[in-house]
Amino acid sequence: MHDALLNKLRAVDTATICNVIELFEVRPRNRGFMRRHIKAAFPDLPPMVGFAATATCRTFTEPPAKDLPGVPDVIGRFDELAGPPVIVMQNLDTAGQAANFGDVFCNSFKAFGAAGLVTNGPGRDFVGIEPLAFPVFYNGIVCAHGYMHLLETYGPVQVGGIDVYPNDLLHGDANGVTTIPLAIAAEAADVSAEYAAAEAVVIEAAQSGAASLQDLRDAYSEMSRRITQLSARVRKS
Repeated sequence: MHDALLNKLRAVDTATICNVIELFEVRPRNRGFMRRHIKAAFPDLPPMVGFAATATCRTFTEPPAKDLPGVPDVIGRFDELAGPPVIVMQNLDTAGQAANFGDVFCNSFKAFGAAGLVTNGPGRDFVGIEPLAFPVFYNGIVCAHGYMHLLETYGPVQVGGIDVYPNDLLHGDANGVTTIPLAIAAEAADVSAEYAAAEAVVIEAAQSGAASLQDLRDAYSEMSRRITQLSARVRKS
């Protein structure tokens, strides 16, 4: 995917991306985004955009007596992806979870071009990760890594209540993480500013300090009109 498109997507917050995806009616509105327990470790970082490099792991269960993949094996397949990788790691343990990433993993992945990491498990070493400006989305903090080991790499995973497949396009920021259907990615980037401008009609009225209740009603009507027109246009195209 061209850098210009990725840069356009990085300029938009994830909540707006979700709004724009709805315009195309390519999936139900309650699908495609990760649930609230997947949170940004560093919410002040700009949006993360990249393509899923998937893996499963365990941290409470002892590893099986066989050769297992490691971080270099995940990195070794980065060139199969359509653009910058985002590590998407599913921790399969349910009775308990130790940390399945820390500063060693994050330094390694970033050094080879990864744009971020997303997991349903906890992490650690955040003092060491923060200076990297490496977006991480996770489900808590714990001090030990237990029996951390990777299992399958580059297969489907389930993180945050959704299925993620290798090379899925991901967008994440302080609002959370969503997938973007590849078929609409370019147009979604193009119309995001227009969607934000429609919402700004209400925001500007509310912040004016002089809007009457009728002014606010009119602003909501104008916002709805613009969004309806935008939706009709993108679905037609």
